[in-house]
Amino acid sequence: MGLSEQQEMDLTRGQSIARGVCRCLESLGFASLTEFVPARGLRVDIMALGPKGEVWIIECKSGRSDFLSDQKWHGYLPWCDRFFWAVDRDFPQDILPSDTGLFLADPYGGELIHMPQATPLAAARRKSLTCLFARQAALRLARLRDPGAGQGL
Repeated sequence: MGLSEQQEMDLTRGQSIARGVCRCLESLGFASLTEFVPARGLRVDIMALGPKGEVWIIECKSGRSDFLSDQKWHGYLPWCDRFFWAVDRDFPQDILPSDTGLFLADPYGGELIHMPQATPLAAARRKSLTCLFARQAALRLARLRDPGAGQGL
């Protein structure tokens, strides 16, 4: 089921970038969840789980000021094997840290531009994140199937 024209127009720039990145990730064999909370006080734009269990975090930035005002991204690094930025073609890419990854995206798709060095997660954290990811995905699917369920929880 696609988005209506009005829903398309209502997407923010960041949401449009996230949608394109999620489409790209799927083509690379990754499952993704937006606005994922890996730990209390953290909320990442996209968490992606790869076919070999790899965990990627992707932060979507709508512009220079959005990036410059982001002081929390360093806190995401211990929660992934690889960290990426996702921006559109108009974004000034030279301000992004060179040791992070990069996706270019629009509402219809994305392209992996730069693969960062991997920093493998500890096995216990990987297992915990994978279970949390699976649980969140299942709960989101259940809410789509039955929007009224679980309202009392």
